[in-house]
Amino acid sequence: MTEESSAPVDGALTAEEACTFLEQAEIVGCQGLPWGSNYTYAVALDAGERRQVLAIYKPRRGEIPLWDFPDGTLYRRERAAYLASRHLGWHFVPPTVIREGPYGIGSVQLYVDPDPQVRFEHFRAEHADQIQRIAVFDCFVNNADRKAGHFLFSREGQIWGIDHGLTFNSAPKLRTVVWEYCGEPIPDHLLADLLALRKDPARLKALCDELEPLLHSKELDALCHRLDRILNDSRFPSLDSRRNIPWPPF
Repeated sequence: MTEESSAPVDGALTAEEACTFLEQAEIVGCQGLPWGSNYTYAVALDAGERRQVLAIYKPRRGEIPLWDFPDGTLYRRERAAYLASRHLGWHFVPPTVIREGPYGIGSVQLYVDPDPQVRFEHFRAEHADQIQRIAVFDCFVNNADRKAGHFLFSREGQIWGIDHGLTFNSAPKLRTVVWEYCGEPIPDHLLADLLALRKDPARLKALCDELEPLLHSKELDALCHRLDRILNDSRFPSLDSRRNIPWPPF
């Protein structure tokens, strides 16, 4: 990294404009991060006027092979999760793009500066509405790795969800630390958002068209089936602590 000041993307930018910036800005610094199973890097993007914007870069070549996910696809799932959240109007996944970086093709996601004093166990009860929305989203995209550390409480007071590489598997894979709503009705406003997507063929097709280059066709089919099942059940699923809790959970 250089010594120039880091700054967020101008708050006036739309999500699409932020994605354009992430795609086109020059990467002027790259530093490895010491956590996670896969190689992950903090990168600095040139924002002009000696300003830099931080992002998280996950290259395809840094992915550790898994038995239950196709090799070299996790970075595409990061982008797919962002697109799914946008199409639902649930803006908790930071802008995420796919681009070339210092170690080849990978996902680049706008960095969220979390409040280090506020952890998941501190805000999960006070912000149940935001937690429930992310929990429903995880059911929709079949998130196999929703750890406590994947919730970020920003300094502006918004809850963000990150790390969506283990999503969209065609087989049931839901693993999450959000277990307190098991069996409870999903709030009506969240069901309404899902139903609006399901009943609008143009919107659903637009989502699938954007996801098609990123996912296998059977994964897209499974996504639509999960959407129907969530709407039909209208409840948070029951979880088995032996199978549905990620390890480690933090």
